[in-house]
Amino acid sequence: MLLRRSVLVPLTAAVVLLAGTGGWYAAGGGGSTTGPGGGGPGQGVAPLARSLHLPWPPEGQASVAVEGIGSLGTRGEQTPVPIASVTKVMTAYVILKEHPMRADAPGATVVADQRAADESYSSVETTAPVLAGRTYTQRRLLELMMVPSGNNVARLLARWDAGDEKTFVAKMNRTAAGLGMRATTYTGVSGMETSTRSTAADQLRLARAAMKDPAFRQIVATASVTAPGAGVTFRNTNKLLGHDGVIGLKTGSSTPAGGNLVWATRQEVAGADRLVIGVVLHQRAGTTPAEGSAAAHEASRALIAAIRAELPEAANRL
Repeated sequence: MLLRRSVLVPLTAAVVLLAGTGGWYAAGGGGSTTGPGGGGPGQGVAPLARSLHLPWPPEGQASVAVEGIGSLGTRGEQTPVPIASVTKVMTAYVILKEHPMRADAPGATVVADQRAADESYSSVETTAPVLAGRTYTQRRLLELMMVPSGNNVARLLARWDAGDEKTFVAKMNRTAAGLGMRATTYTGVSGMETSTRSTAADQLRLARAAMKDPAFRQIVATASVTAPGAGVTFRNTNKLLGHDGVIGLKTGSSTPAGGNLVWATRQEVAGADRLVIGVVLHQRAGTTPAEGSAAAHEASRALIAAIRAELPEAANRL
């Protein structure tokens, strides 16, 4: 199995979310749930979505919703598929539920263990450098997990919280069940395992919940992060960040999973600032991680551009 090689650790140098009076509406959990133009609007699709002509990706799965308005539709058979590092959205969500942080606060302190340090240097997965025995803030570790997608840091945080990764994974699955993510199964904390599977509709549920946390919003909007003691700075793997109002959220790619991207953008609609969240999964699966990632970014970029162009006018017509 070809996985994304680590390019993040050189061995030599190396928005407040409001519920909105309209509330959120689920786009559906399992099966094929479509919006306008895809066999009829799915359950919970916002009325204005019927007048939108969104460029849904022709493969994989996608789902989009707008704060206070509702679902803009879900495309693709909602069969659980590998999600690669998108898994870390749940890892971060559980950590922040168990160890809440205020906005701008460093959070708790965590001492890196030898295993996390040893796993910093890998040729078969994405990692971020940590030093054994060094104390890190919870915020910095969450940034190293979410910005450059450090798998070793995800596992370190899981051990810190629950004592071992298996116990933490059980927390992830209980949390998923509580959110109504009925088509999701987590078997690891980083996304390396292809047995961790979900759907676009389920990941949209999670992203909506996670973006209610101010600390989470800050972390996923971080453009770059420096690893303390290593002298290495990483840029966010989300190439859409900072463009067209994008303020997050998380990438993930591997050969089995293809390219995956959960994104969040802000859009003014009828005089109100709205949060738009989208999920694109399983793009170009079976190709290289780079090709899949590029496809997921392109599909997401096209959706965001169309939403920014059409949503305000559609809302004004209601």
